[in-house]
Amino acid sequence: PTPEFSNKIEEIVKSISQLTLIEASELVDALKTRLNITEIAAPISHSVNESKPIESQPSTPIEAEKPKEKTTFNLTLTKIDATQKAKVIKEVKTIMPNMNLVEAKKFVESLPKVLKENGSKEEIEKLKKTLESIGATVQLD
Repeated sequence: PTPEFSNKIEEIVKSISQLTLIEASELVDALKTRLNITEIAAPISHSVNESKPIESQPSTPIEAEKPKEKTTFNLTLTKIDATQKAKVIKEVKTIMPNMNLVEAKKFVESLPKVLKENGSKEEIEKLKKTLESIGATVQLD
């Protein structure tokens, strides 16, 4: 069964659910300011390896230092050529279909911004090539 909420709460939920992502982000910032909420970092959990006996640790430093191969990447739009701004906005809108034109414009005007998160290497490389060809500067993370 769906929980019952007061009419006031229902109206607030209805209003919030009609916000764009940018407006929702602004709402969060406004509430944090109004309610004096500060960011709280999550506690850092200790590694399982720290609690094991020493003999169970990797026997050679080389084993311990093997980095895991990165499989997902982020693409950050860092800078654009002002003469190519319209093309970049159009491409951002294509990459982020839930964004309307005004949101894409605001996104491009507030760089640096993460454009794509957790993409495959091939996907991110393709986007990087496309964006660089229209005057954007991007960074792979």
